[in-house]
Amino acid sequence: MAGISARKLDKVYPGGVHAVDRLDLDIDDGEFFALLGPSGCGKTTLLRTIAGLEQATGGSVLIGGRDVTNVTPARRDVAMVFQDYALFPHMTVIDNISYPLRIKRQARVARHARATEIGVQLGLADLMDRRPAALSGGQQQRVALARAVACHPSLFLFDEPLSNLDARLRLEARTFLKRLQRELGVTTVFVTHDQAEALALADRIAVMEAGRIRQLGTPREVFGRPANTFVANFIGSTPMNLLDGVVRGSTVDVAGGSLPVPAGAEGLVTDGEKVIVGVRPEYVRLSRSGEGLAGEVSILEHLGTTTLVTVDCGDELVGATVPEEDEPEPGAAVRLAPVPGRLLLYRAEDGELIGA
Repeated sequence: MAGISARKLDKVYPGGVHAVDRLDLDIDDGEFFALLGPSGCGKTTLLRTIAGLEQATGGSVLIGGRDVTNVTPARRDVAMVFQDYALFPHMTVIDNISYPLRIKRQARVARHARATEIGVQLGLADLMDRRPAALSGGQQQRVALARAVACHPSLFLFDEPLSNLDARLRLEARTFLKRLQRELGVTTVFVTHDQAEALALADRIAVMEAGRIRQLGTPREVFGRPANTFVANFIGSTPMNLLDGVVRGSTVDVAGGSLPVPAGAEGLVTDGEKVIVGVRPEYVRLSRSGEGLAGEVSILEHLGTTTLVTVDCGDELVGATVPEEDEPEPGAAVRLAPVPGRLLLYRAEDGELIGA
């Protein structure tokens, strides 16, 4: 096993495009680490640079304390699983799994014994003589994982390996992948644009934008206290409420009403200062009367056991999630109040969290 360190890491493509921009990052030994962000943010380039498939323009990469910046991929002791699985179509499952051992010049009997052992562990025992074209997407994914596991790497690198699976298989594969990584204890870096995958799988998450890390933290930290409005907008299955507000003493004028300044921002804002008020729909309580912002129910979106309720509060639309049995009628007059401790303030000029 091995940890990873990147120092001032740069990857610049022709035309001056900084896919990775002087990035510093430490990933702990045995950690399941997710690189998360929209398309083009640099997460796959960072992964490929760690693997050695891309040559760094500047800076360094260390794996297990060893500088591998200029070391070939084959000598970095890493295993990579690609989005399309990259299986050899002319080889059987057993030959695909044992291929890394073949490269290491292990005897055929020994490598086939190892491939069979891993194939049994991953539920592939009855498929060892098939070729990839005769396998389902989920089976191909397991073959790719088995091939990665076969050579006992010190590091797993996954480039969106679940994106080609349907919804149910993705959930099953997610659970399987988490369990496998825990059992093996191998440092794992997982690239995804799906924030639900990152939140479910990772010990820590780096949210990237334009080749830089915008926030680094545990899933709970990234979801509960986004460091800026970019992360707030990107993380969460329902969009975070981000509302224009103005500080008025100990309160904030927002959405036609007022809310108290959060405890973490007290003393850090001035009267008359423009801010952005942030609160997740999951942390907004909806009632027919009482305190909070007044509004009228505009849209109902059914999410299964919950409903996303969009409320028209003057010039702002505010979302709240409620249990399906508490769903209000369209047009109903309601009140919205943030759960205590869940209201956040961001600076209007740069979108950074106040009181971080």
